Amino acid sequence: MVDTEKRAHAQGDPMKLVTPKGARVDSVRYPDIADLMSRLRFSPGDGRIWLDDQRMVLLHTESIGTLRRELIESLGIDTARGLLTRMGYNSGARDAELARRVRPDNSIMDMFSVGPQLHMLEGLTAVEPVHVEIDVEKGLYHGEFIWKNCSEDEEHVRIYGIGVEPVCWTQIGYACGYTSVFMGRPILYREVECRGLGQPHCRIIGKPIEEWGDEAANDLRFLQAQSFTQGLSAGSARRGGVADLGQRPTPTAFGDSNMVGASPGFNAVCHMIRRVADTKATVLFLGESGVGKEVCARTLHRISRRNDGPFVAVNCAAIPEALVESELFGVEKGGFTDATQSRPGRFERAHGGTLFLDEIGILSPTAQGKLLRALQEGEIERVGDTQTRRVDVRVVAATNLDLKDEIRAGRFREDLYFRLNVFPIRVPSLRERREDLPVLLNHMLHKYRELHGRPVTGFTSRAIDALLSYGWPGNIREMENIVERGVILAPEGGAIDVGHLFISGETLESSLFGLDTSGALSPSGSLLAQMESQAGTEVDRVSRKVNSLLMGLGGDVEPTSLDDIESALLKSAVRQADGNLSAAARTLGITRAQLVYRLKSRGLRV
Repeated sequence: MVDTEKRAHAQGDPMKLVTPKGARVDSVRYPDIADLMSRLRFSPGDGRIWLDDQRMVLLHTESIGTLRRELIESLGIDTARGLLTRMGYNSGARDAELARRVRPDNSIMDMFSVGPQLHMLEGLTAVEPVHVEIDVEKGLYHGEFIWKNCSEDEEHVRIYGIGVEPVCWTQIGYACGYTSVFMGRPILYREVECRGLGQPHCRIIGKPIEEWGDEAANDLRFLQAQSFTQGLSAGSARRGGVADLGQRPTPTAFGDSNMVGASPGFNAVCHMIRRVADTKATVLFLGESGVGKEVCARTLHRISRRNDGPFVAVNCAAIPEALVESELFGVEKGGFTDATQSRPGRFERAHGGTLFLDEIGILSPTAQGKLLRALQEGEIERVGDTQTRRVDVRVVAATNLDLKDEIRAGRFREDLYFRLNVFPIRVPSLRERREDLPVLLNHMLHKYRELHGRPVTGFTSRAIDALLSYGWPGNIREMENIVERGVILAPEGGAIDVGHLFISGETLESSLFGLDTSGALSPSGSLLAQMESQAGTEVDRVSRKVNSLLMGLGGDVEPTSLDDIESALLKSAVRQADGNLSAAARTLGITRAQLVYRLKSRGLRV
């Protein structure tokens, strides 16, 4: 009734799953979804849900329907359709990045199934394959699917009733985005049947754009072909069939390789920097140590009108108190005992550009007074000199101290504070911008992999759990250290795991929840402990049996068969290899095909 599913385990081989039209599609089986469920984590304590390294939300379908109606009635149906289609495309593209990380050793068809299964896991629709042909190396693709219980057309029909055009705009965009990124070339889907037209279910067909001919013109305009094809060239090819988290450099703000982020807090800082860059105002960056205040200051200088001038940075905390004045304002020959020649200070060296004063809160009262005069008058005097020199300098300061508390304690001059506090910009800590964690991790992985020449593929699910749960007291500076450490310690061609990251006594307090086998939420830590406990019990039982046999020990030992012993060895090898079947097979001294056969013969998940 259904053609035999043809699968090849060598990645890149043509994959075909063919189900003739009219046949029963419910006989087609997707891979076990447990690997995807394990990557869905709930963190109610700080109001976040994660799918691997992407933040997710749960929304009422009725509220999405309300948004859809507002878009249609305020912008028109074509504009609304374009916005929703492109939104779906972006979502599908992000899920495609996850597909090959989840199932790196599976067949291409199993990898591709991540998209339909995520579509169902995310509550959008039930996806049933009718006909799928994939040859990634040749760029050949043809797919036909049925959508049932589609949330998008339910809401559209609820509001507008049965119409004359297909209405699953967001989901069509998702399918296009997912398959295009997975294939590495633009793939277009069209909805040929839709419940919004009064038909019993939705049916979609996807194939490369050029194969559609003139039929695709109307659909393509909703995808904006220029942005649709962006980033899908051969340059984004995957190494060894595995989607690489750090394969492409992360988009950055202002073109600065160190200005990376996507959170509202990060965007607010970028907005403030952009607004003040072309002015002459003094800027004060506030925030914890390690949040990137100097990076922000350098970016401010680079996009300002002073970018042709010098950028001079001074760490006030690193200069001995007795030398602060000479460092800032310079010294004249004979100004003090060791001054054997005249030397300009940082203010003079920054003439025409920007002077960045980091850790300004620790300046001595005397230095604070002279700095105040330099800011007010634009004039400085070298130590031991009577000549006043005019300087054209824009001062940008930074501190991790609360200057108001320092004023109340008598350690900081109030008049200097008001002179510096013309345009304060608070840089949020990493705990306040957790949305940036995946972006930063991707950026740093790419950076340090290139720096050290290490072919690291990405992060394991456990590592991502730990990174999302960690408190980051050292902020971005600490993250750089930890990721660099992980790149160095991770195995060649492997992924970074928890043991490669947190080896300096860092404290992990998980507040994440995951889905257990029944679909209920449970704390991730307890799930892990439960699995480890179960594994430990089995290992202990098998170990006792093996020892009793090899060492000729007597006594009652729990009944353990040879199959039980082999199963325990197989599961232990796969677990230690973090699911990498090829690595597990090498550990056991057998081929990957032999390992797969043994796992399947015992009913163990592959």
